[in-house]
Amino acid sequence: MSDPTTVSLRRLDLTHYEATNGRGARIEVGGEGNFSPVELLLAAIAGCTAVDVDVMTSRRAAPEVFEVVSSGRKSTEGGNHMEDLQVTFRLRFAEGPDGDKARARIDPAVRASHERDCTVSRTVELGTPIRFKVAEG
Repeated sequence: MSDPTTVSLRRLDLTHYEATNGRGARIEVGGEGNFSPVELLLAAIAGCTAVDVDVMTSRRAAPEVFEVVSSGRKSTEGGNHMEDLQVTFRLRFAEGPDGDKARARIDPAVRASHERDCTVSRTVELGTPIRFKVAEG
């Protein structure tokens, strides 16, 4: 088991926050013009599986097009949650033997990411419990 990954969130204004990871990277959440928490969840799903597929296919050839779209619908039935989550890959590799090798890896790479490698989507699908606690500021 690895060390915990931690992200801290600091309030900037009403519904506007700054998230910081352990390496010092920062991203604003909420507020005007920033990603909403739900959009960040979708970006995390797309980003995680994109890394997996990119590594497995780009060993053969660099992609001409590499886009991953993650989508879902918000439902309030039974409490707020997302449903109908979907990840769509738009990939294109050059014609020729190297492109053929990369294209042959797309389906196995997507399957491996979904079934084993993408920590984010696997966590969502497995329904990992979340513990909430309140600590004094």
